[in-house]
Amino acid sequence: MKLVLALAAMLVFPLAARTADADWPVYGGDAAKTRHSALTQIDRSNVKLLAPVWRYDTGEKGDTQTQPIVVGRTLFGYTPAHKAFALEAATGKLLWTFDSGIAGVGANRGLMYWSSGKVPSGKGPSGTASTRRDRRVFAAVDRFVYALDADTGKPIAEFGAQGRIDLGADLGRDPATQSVRLTSPCVIWHDLMIVGGRVGESLPASPGFVRAYDVRSGALRWTFHTIPQPGEAGYETWPKYAWKHTGGVNSWPGMALDEKRGLVFAPTGSAASDFFGGDRLGDDLYANCLLALDAATGRLRWHFQFVKHDLLDRDLPTAPTLITLKVQGKTVDALVQTTKQGFVFVLDRETGKPLFPIEEVPAPPTDVPGEISNPTYLRPTTPAPYARQRLTADELTGRTPDANRWAREQFAQLRSDGPFKPLTVGQDTTIYPGFDGGAEWGGPAWDVDTGVLYVNSNEMSWLGSLAANDTGRSTGKSIYLRDCAACHGENRLGSPPQFPSLVGVDKRFTPQEFSQRVRHGGGRMPGFPQLQDDAITALAAYLATGADLPAGKPDDSPTNLAYRFTGYRRWLDPQGYPAVAMPWGTLNAIDLATGRYVWKIPFGAFPELAAQGMHDTGSENYGGPLVTAGGLLFIGATIHDRKFRAFDKHNGELLWETTLPFSADATPITYMIDGRQYVAIFASGGKERTGSGGGVYLSFALSSSSTH
Repeated sequence: MKLVLALAAMLVFPLAARTADADWPVYGGDAAKTRHSALTQIDRSNVKLLAPVWRYDTGEKGDTQTQPIVVGRTLFGYTPAHKAFALEAATGKLLWTFDSGIAGVGANRGLMYWSSGKVPSGKGPSGTASTRRDRRVFAAVDRFVYALDADTGKPIAEFGAQGRIDLGADLGRDPATQSVRLTSPCVIWHDLMIVGGRVGESLPASPGFVRAYDVRSGALRWTFHTIPQPGEAGYETWPKYAWKHTGGVNSWPGMALDEKRGLVFAPTGSAASDFFGGDRLGDDLYANCLLALDAATGRLRWHFQFVKHDLLDRDLPTAPTLITLKVQGKTVDALVQTTKQGFVFVLDRETGKPLFPIEEVPAPPTDVPGEISNPTYLRPTTPAPYARQRLTADELTGRTPDANRWAREQFAQLRSDGPFKPLTVGQDTTIYPGFDGGAEWGGPAWDVDTGVLYVNSNEMSWLGSLAANDTGRSTGKSIYLRDCAACHGENRLGSPPQFPSLVGVDKRFTPQEFSQRVRHGGGRMPGFPQLQDDAITALAAYLATGADLPAGKPDDSPTNLAYRFTGYRRWLDPQGYPAVAMPWGTLNAIDLATGRYVWKIPFGAFPELAAQGMHDTGSENYGGPLVTAGGLLFIGATIHDRKFRAFDKHNGELLWETTLPFSADATPITYMIDGRQYVAIFASGGKERTGSGGGVYLSFALSSSSTH
């Protein structure tokens, strides 16, 4: 690990200006996930004077997407290998690091903090019992959650088994065959830690139950079955035995908490497998739902299902944001849920009822044998979608005449019919908005001062299709096509950087390392612990040489489906740019009281196109915004230009920008220590297609002279 203290150590903040400190103690800024700060020291008039204060380089590479938290004077974060650490938030000085001994891979978006009242800590100087606060941070590594002493980073032995709990346990299935990880932090309510997690998206996959654990002991306190079991409400919306083998329906993007009502709001994703549901015919409750659960007991208060029998991976990508609105002169506690398909749903927080009209629109039918798609989908009338909904020949790229000509020729061979056109066998369908949205995990920012919601959006088309599974054979190739091709493609080239190429994987892993990765997974890759040694050996041989060796008996379980997804593919032109019309990414400001767009601008750039005069292209963007009472909207997110920007929240004018060492696919934070406001962000470049990346935390502030 390397710590580089910035030049701005010279910028000494005057003691006379000190005011109350302000934390950022929770992922999303607060339990409501508003990503809003009341701090005003940095404002529209002086943000141009923002300068680096400190920089913490983890010395590692990886797509961690971490939003740090700040409690008191301490900042907590992860390295790309999922080591937890603590820094002095004002200087970037390293205080401690926790290394579990497990090398984590992939998204790990933040830690959780909890503190109690006073607890005994031995005898004081006078011989009487002294006390100290029990302060813990909870860190996720692989399938485990560790309880760490916030002051030392040491595991707390009485929590779980020697300081950790295993998320693969307590699911009603063999723990050795389960694959569950936290990609987004859980929520903590009183003495409960309420968790979801990432599971596999193709079968076999773990069920995505929502569970609550005791923060002191690690004991399981309650479970909500997101795939209903016999006798539970919603069981009738699934085939009779689906609960035994179906997976998914997991709350991976984090949750919001209404502390006053004691309600936790858990968004869920699709059931596995994502793109063929012939084994799960029905509405598939509680997939693609927002669940309002009693935080103390896990009892369901209400649910709202956004997509029935999802066939296009339309997971809810972010926790809802809790807001207060005036509707017809009445103040209503509400929540807002943004979606991959570009919709904004506004619901009553108490009942789950929509506050604005929602249309039930006919959906294109499936033509896949054995599949029954839902005949309709839901579309809010207010606000209008923030992402384009239908791709036509007139909506293709105009970057150059040649690119347009190529796109039109390709489009003539594709199926395209709006955001809910199911995939078919043997022909590509345009997924628009794409598999990554629309909105993504960064979530929106809610301005409590003005009632405006800020959402960054992707404007990309992806392509997808289905192919028949060879269910009667078990060879290295058939295992690859069934279990691996969905992410890495039939040609093994993947869709970097999210889905890496497997060409030459035998040169990157020893046989033992390869077996370990297949069984346990890593990053977005779930584990496949059910595969036996002969199956892994045959898979390795196929990847290395193309040899199609026997791999044991054919799989005749219900998880061996008739059709499989052929792989994630962005639709790009021959030069690697999106094949759809610009802008390829937008930043949107929506007045939720009226549904009116206050402003909408292209967001992001390709430096090489900007050099040619194309400045408003927009680009893919991952990671969300931060809005402040100082009139500012801070956001990184854009993966091609490595910029960190501040906009005027009232009109979208760019007021400040800086180039980061890597792109920041994480959401920024702001906090105040000794009267000085800081803005911090994590830059990793994990989504950059160059394959480069790192793990650097940076903090910015005004010089002392610019604060008066």
